[in-house]
Amino acid sequence: MPFPQFDRSRLVVKPLADRQHDLTLDVIQPLDAPVTFTHPSLEILGRRLKSARANDAARILMMGGHVIRAGTQRYLIDLMDRGLISLIAMNGAGPIHDYEFALIGRTTESVARYVRTGEFGLWTETGRMNDIIGAGAKAGLGYGECLGKAIHEGPFPHKEISILAAAYRRGVPVTVHVGIGYDILHEHPNADGASLGAASYTDFLIYAEHVRSLEGGVVLNFGTAVMGPEVYLKALAMARNLAHQDGTTITDFTTAVFDLLPLDDDFRQQAPKSDPRYFYRPWKTILVRTVADGGESYYVAGDHCDTVPALWKAAIS
Repeated sequence: MPFPQFDRSRLVVKPLADRQHDLTLDVIQPLDAPVTFTHPSLEILGRRLKSARANDAARILMMGGHVIRAGTQRYLIDLMDRGLISLIAMNGAGPIHDYEFALIGRTTESVARYVRTGEFGLWTETGRMNDIIGAGAKAGLGYGECLGKAIHEGPFPHKEISILAAAYRRGVPVTVHVGIGYDILHEHPNADGASLGAASYTDFLIYAEHVRSLEGGVVLNFGTAVMGPEVYLKALAMARNLAHQDGTTITDFTTAVFDLLPLDDDFRQQAPKSDPRYFYRPWKTILVRTVADGGESYYVAGDHCDTVPALWKAAIS
């Protein structure tokens, strides 16, 4: 017999106007704000991005949702404008913050407050993303493209700070890599697992195809400890599989991780299994294992509100 399933039709879903928001448009940083953060690796990474652009090699930026919450949208949009970023990969939280900012100029709720009352994540306007993704999946679009198209073409008062809309306008892929049950969208009665999976898998294949042009390119990982390293690892294996058949290689490229965790100076050596940091995927996957055959890696510790502007400044100088 089938196991019992939760009855989503009984859920009470409320309008975003009833929600207390932790972040407003005030968090969005202007491009002319002073950039004070420094790191010796930034100048190198800036040069590598420009070199990759000149050679039409992949310039991939992977990010967690906090990068949007840090107000760095204008810097990322400008990097796309300049051709310095050719693909952005997000986890499932990123599009939600991007969509809400574009729609109401606010985002982020108190988990501690709303999980106690059973209201966490259950907001009508945000849930409409499921309908957009479902229609996009039926049309063969990826998760990121269908949301970017909807924001770009729809009545979103603050679409100028939407990374998804900007990428759609410029023809830059934003790939979204979700795990079912990870995001508030999955709570809603209109969530369809097949559509979510189809749209996200389309994005994975777009990402993997992009990785085929990584020779001489750059991979940047901002604050995603699981999605970024794992999606990148599988895509790189697929791309190298084809490269091996074609008699080519994908070995000479640059990777960088931007995060808060302090690492040893010799981060290009994998931590021993006795060290809990062995299980920190950005270190062993992005900084060590995948560049072991000729690539170079860099680690920059700092808050995204500081490191993203600093990378932007280095790349456009």
